[in-house]
Amino acid sequence: MPNQNPWRVKLKAERAALQAAYIAKPNPNKLLSRHAKLVDDVATALAKEAALPASVAVLAVGGYGRAKLFPASDVDVLIAIPENADDVSQAEAAIEKFVTLLWDSGIEAGTSVRTIAQCMAESAKDVTVLTSLIEARPLYGNAALTQALMDAIWTNLDVPQFFRLKIEEQQQRHAKHQDVAMNLEPNIKESPGGLRDLHTVLWLSKAAKLGDTWDALAEQNILTTAEAKHLRHHERVLHDIRIRLHFLANRREDRLVFDYQDPLAQMLGVTATKHKRASEALMQRYYLTAKAIWQLNTILLQNLSQKIMPPGKHAVKKLNAKYALIDGHLAALDETIFARDPVEIFRAFLLLQKHPEIPFFAPETLRALWRAAPKIDKTVRDNPLTHEIFLEMLRSERLTFVLRRMSRYSVLGRYLPAFGRITGQMQHDLFHVYTVDEHILMVVRNLRRFALPRFADQHRFCSELMQGFERIEVLYLAALFHDIAKGRGGDHSELGTADATRFCKKIGLNQADTELVAWLVAMHLQMSATAQKQDLSDPEVIAQFSARVENERRLTALYLLTVADIRGTSPHVWNSWKAQLLEELFVSTRRALRQAASGEAPNSAVLVEAKRTAALKLFTAAEHETELFVALSALTPLWRNLEDRYFQRFEVSEIAWHAASLWQHTDTEKAIVKARASTISDGVQVLVYTPDQGGLFARITAYFERLHLDIVAAKIASTNHGYALDTFQISPKIAPAKNAVNTKASSITINPEALAGLVEQIERELMRELRSDKKVEVVNHRISRQIRHTAFAPDVRIRALDIAKNAKAPLFEIALSCADQPGLLSRIARFFIANKIDLVEARIATLGARAEDIFIVRLAADQGLADTAALQESLANILGIQ
Repeated sequence: MPNQNPWRVKLKAERAALQAAYIAKPNPNKLLSRHAKLVDDVATALAKEAALPASVAVLAVGGYGRAKLFPASDVDVLIAIPENADDVSQAEAAIEKFVTLLWDSGIEAGTSVRTIAQCMAESAKDVTVLTSLIEARPLYGNAALTQALMDAIWTNLDVPQFFRLKIEEQQQRHAKHQDVAMNLEPNIKESPGGLRDLHTVLWLSKAAKLGDTWDALAEQNILTTAEAKHLRHHERVLHDIRIRLHFLANRREDRLVFDYQDPLAQMLGVTATKHKRASEALMQRYYLTAKAIWQLNTILLQNLSQKIMPPGKHAVKKLNAKYALIDGHLAALDETIFARDPVEIFRAFLLLQKHPEIPFFAPETLRALWRAAPKIDKTVRDNPLTHEIFLEMLRSERLTFVLRRMSRYSVLGRYLPAFGRITGQMQHDLFHVYTVDEHILMVVRNLRRFALPRFADQHRFCSELMQGFERIEVLYLAALFHDIAKGRGGDHSELGTADATRFCKKIGLNQADTELVAWLVAMHLQMSATAQKQDLSDPEVIAQFSARVENERRLTALYLLTVADIRGTSPHVWNSWKAQLLEELFVSTRRALRQAASGEAPNSAVLVEAKRTAALKLFTAAEHETELFVALSALTPLWRNLEDRYFQRFEVSEIAWHAASLWQHTDTEKAIVKARASTISDGVQVLVYTPDQGGLFARITAYFERLHLDIVAAKIASTNHGYALDTFQISPKIAPAKNAVNTKASSITINPEALAGLVEQIERELMRELRSDKKVEVVNHRISRQIRHTAFAPDVRIRALDIAKNAKAPLFEIALSCADQPGLLSRIARFFIANKIDLVEARIATLGARAEDIFIVRLAADQGLADTAALQESLANILGIQ
């Protein structure tokens, strides 16, 4: 283009040349320096072209000030101006022209125009401004003004205060990322173990005039030469990844999102293995680097703290012959003790665990312990003393605290080599948002919280069960091993069971507890699958599950592990609906176990009658009837058309609600829709009662999907006289109105005003929708990036149910598992219509971003089991990402 800005053309061509050279021969430091130099040259030339007066100065600040500029990073420029108002007035037009020229040339500049006084005022208010000024580098203009600014910065710099503010800033940044480096889409700049952790160390050392390179810090004995080498290596890894991310995105992108993990792995030549995708291997490389940086960041900040804020005379309090408290931190009196006897590493952690008033190890002790960790070999792992200490850890307070730090400093992974192998391992399953090792530690944390009184309000039922559970260390062991065999190929539950059995025997656990740990690892997925995929009102389901559990101790342990496991997969997976299902399965199974122990046979007729009586009492109270027989006669027309299975499947409160809503409309010719705040979840419960019709489920699901409402669960029932009686548990995917929801919790909570509005809206609009004969609209919302980039093939299974149980016609169960996506349920419903499949019951479950749904159906008269293979294939095809 003839009118294209020549500087833009030059900059684009030079950047392309830098990229080509880098791809051919990667050298992060060289690229970052050359790119900064390129921008320096253009910016300086543009300052001259803009005729900036000699009274002003142009400085590179922030990352650009370090003379290390990433391909698409912001270019932060400070234009320092004199205090004299006349000089500023004369410079205004030139400054404005300079900023315009920067943007026209293709430099995305973040510019600020300030006097020295303004710079000092802003830096006093905001430590990030002060940090960027510490890195200021002159580019053009008034050298005297530049020097005066630098003198003012360094003269007024309060180094101890700067240290405290930067540590607080890092803590807040880590907390923003849940203090977890192992998220599946980490920010390589801001996450724990990211580039900012390296920058923080160098900013503080520069502020203290100890140097701003790793070699300079080694000369100051802040770190060793070997540690400096490690840091340069890990820094290079992150620089390389960030550079390539910018190339791939063609813009600033610091998150390792799923979109770029496969292309980045291919660019780096990372190949897939038998049990691991290339992207998973790449991410494990990143996580190990982030972990190493996080380790060294902690050690170096402690060392810098002693240099910058020396305590003067150390406060020393001897604990025993080997350890003392120095300034409140745990210190080994002889730091060679860990290298000479690596078992002492475990004793040190146990001592730390036993003293909750001690925040952590003293700097020299932490470094000595970290260096000695590689000496944890088979001899140490087989030492009975090590096992004795580890078991005592599991029985002591501050378990989560100590296990997390043992993991962070590679002690846990060396003691349990299987845990070391899954450190940094991704889980591409649309369910877990943490790496395997981080998930395991989350599960242990959740179990630990069940045992702590201060969390009782958050985990009421689990806390009650945990208080009466003997030897809770078996739960922690089961948690440590439940996913430890992931990524090896084969059934991880089976492989993990073998690992757990060997370890429990080795550490001297008794036979009964060893068998319980192994059984929990083998069964850890079964309770969740039963609760969310099977009909808990079916006595046979409960009987079969009871037979697998065998006793109450196993049942309690499995329930606690299951809840902790689900809650440890993601901050957003757990909700009150899942809690209700699991608790229902626990209570039903416990009842069955106790009945079996007492010789009492389960009687479904007694259960149905008990539910009828309880529901009748609730209905009576709701309708303000004084005579029970009046209420009973009012309900007779409704209840005589409902089979016992209805009373088995629905809760007493639901039966009473249905009765109150429908007893006057038993034979209505029009659809009845009622909604209310759910009694068992954070959303809305919707009742639909209407003469049955083809496509009813499709019409209902399409309506909810248009409103961005998730169907968390559904119970589909039919009356004996041809009516559909369906209930849906609904939860918003997005806020129905501004400020209407709180998304900080694990599930979306609607405020009362918005909830009332949503209830009214659903009753009005869905009733109108069901009474309409217009064609069902196809829902086509956007699919999330995570789902698009996660390999998860749909799984569909169809089986014939026991015909003897069903008087009308043979039923089939369709169980499907696939990526959850907008319009999924209405798509399934339209498939049923097209294939003349009659929906009898539905059990809807969403596990993270994965749909796990069960449908009980009748096939068309001309179909049968022989046709299910074709149906299975056809249904699987429509469940893929659309």
